[in-house]
Amino acid sequence: MKRILTIVALASAFFVAPAMADLGLAKKSGCLACHSLDNKVVGPAWKDIAAKVSDRDRIIASIKKGSKGNWTSVTGGVPMPPYSPRVSDENIEKLTDFIMSLK
Repeated sequence: MKRILTIVALASAFFVAPAMADLGLAKKSGCLACHSLDNKVVGPAWKDIAAKVSDRDRIIASIKKGSKGNWTSVTGGVPMPPYSPRVSDENIEKLTDFIMSLK
């Protein structure tokens, strides 16, 4: 029984650790100033983005170049500022995959 519990605990850590790491990357990159997992802050919740946007390249472009007009009813017209080159392309792709995993 103890062995089963150990395996379950290790498996849980395997799946939770990447999500926590990506949340840490989001915090480090300044994303949490306007976004959260579940609730609108200034920008939409990431779970709402994941549910609405299935195009990975569109999310990447929005993070890199910024965007305006896609979430006006949520943001009141506040634009998404560009995060490239301040956040590396590699990290933007990691953040995008994190957001898309929240479906």
